[in-house]
Amino acid sequence: MIRVLLVDDQPLLRSGFRALLDLEDDIEVVAEAGDGLEGLALARLHLPDIALIDIQMPVVDGIEATRRIAADPALAGVHVVILTNYGFDEYVFDALRAGAAGFLVKDIVPEDFLHAVRVAARGDALLAPSITRRLIDRYVTQPRRTATGPGLEELTNREREAVVLVARGLSNDEIADHMVISPLTAKTHVNRAMTKLHARDRAQLVILAYESGLVSPGGS
Repeated sequence: MIRVLLVDDQPLLRSGFRALLDLEDDIEVVAEAGDGLEGLALARLHLPDIALIDIQMPVVDGIEATRRIAADPALAGVHVVILTNYGFDEYVFDALRAGAAGFLVKDIVPEDFLHAVRVAARGDALLAPSITRRLIDRYVTQPRRTATGPGLEELTNREREAVVLVARGLSNDEIADHMVISPLTAKTHVNRAMTKLHARDRAQLVILAYESGLVSPGGS
């Protein structure tokens, strides 16, 4: 059972998301909150698998709530998925750095929304295509950096290759096909790279790959 916490200051939106999630046999909405501070308290109380958090909220906004969740060892199992609008893409980079596992735009179709919740629950990074494009565009405008940084020198060649493929958006199965290895071995390479680079999840691994210069937009 995937346990979900909804954090959004718009009751109507929360009700809509909850109605959709409650129809699924493998998903349970454990609590709702109208601001980030209340969301943090409920996250600590219920320890959900997924926290769906709006960016712009009163008291504590979504980015700060994400940062506090990511910094709390007791909440290490909580994957934050940010709910956003197309006009708020400037917050994407900050929220990913804060520890968000992914983003969903609020006009997402129900089937994609449910799929996204399940993907995030598995620990995979989740970025809407429109948000991914804008994120990459931001890196395009930045100078090329050398592929050095904390932990990079500890990666094996295969782990580096796996990180590059994660940053390109490939799943473990796709990484396995590309590297001609089993999906389990691919997952092992990714997990070891995350451990060495102190990445909370795959989204953080993508950010580190670009920030370090290990991956550049349009290439590797």
